[in-house]
Amino acid sequence: MTEKIALTPSTHTTPPAKFSHGVKKGNILQVAGQVGFLPAVAGQAPTPAGPTLREQTLQTFANVKAILEEGGASWDDVMMMRVYLTDVDHFAEMNEIYNAYFAEQNLKEAPSARTTVYVGLPKGLLIEIDALAVLS
Repeated sequence: MTEKIALTPSTHTTPPAKFSHGVKKGNILQVAGQVGFLPAVAGQAPTPAGPTLREQTLQTFANVKAILEEGGASWDDVMMMRVYLTDVDHFAEMNEIYNAYFAEQNLKEAPSARTTVYVGLPKGLLIEIDALAVLS
């Protein structure tokens, strides 16, 4: 039986509840919903990247990538991503940021994605992304 391994990169704070930032079991890696918090600083509360959707989205991508790398994966291993927005008016801008970011990643194939408007993130947070990766 394959062991389940919890993943928390050094750039991330300890989750506020009983969950892991990522979990790997066998060749499956699930990245829990990530937001645009800047890298963790010991003794300080998590701080969102700037107030803009662009800043938070790019930081969120960096946070997802850190967990992928912690589990031995890369963007090429991602099969699915879910993007949650707090404002439907951010949909077009998020698509532009998403497209530009993944164009720079030189992936063989872009991960599939689904976007959902979500209104329950903590104050000041605009976006959340989770991902499912399958390692070879």
